[in-house]
Amino acid sequence: MKTTLISGAFIGVLSAIWIFAMHASGITTQPAHDFTAVELTAALIPLLGLYFGVRAYRDTVNGGIISFLEALIESFKILLVGGIIAVAAAIVYIDYVSAGSIIDFSGQIFGALLLGLLFSLAVSLVVMNKHKAI
Repeated sequence: MKTTLISGAFIGVLSAIWIFAMHASGITTQPAHDFTAVELTAALIPLLGLYFGVRAYRDTVNGGIISFLEALIESFKILLVGGIIAVAAAIVYIDYVSAGSIIDFSGQIFGALLLGLLFSLAVSLVVMNKHKAI
């Protein structure tokens, strides 16, 4: 559970910092504009957090062995912790910084959720090393 909380907090805090850094640099968060390259690099935060979190779980808790399902469940737990922190930061951002509504930001939140699920599948496939015969 310790690796889950650390990795999830890593994803959540870095995502929160990213939200406020984008605002400070003048990049808009409105859904009507095209994404810039610097915005797309935000996808590295959950990818790296999931990879290193699941790998640390495999190496420290499971003794170096993990199946696809175990890795997928660990990925979902990490994303849940990180998502709670990131969405809380997004709500603070919307309420106090941008003075918008959650509907203006919901597209990015849904996109981040979808991207996180895809990254969970990919990381689970990369990190697993215990194969079961069908």
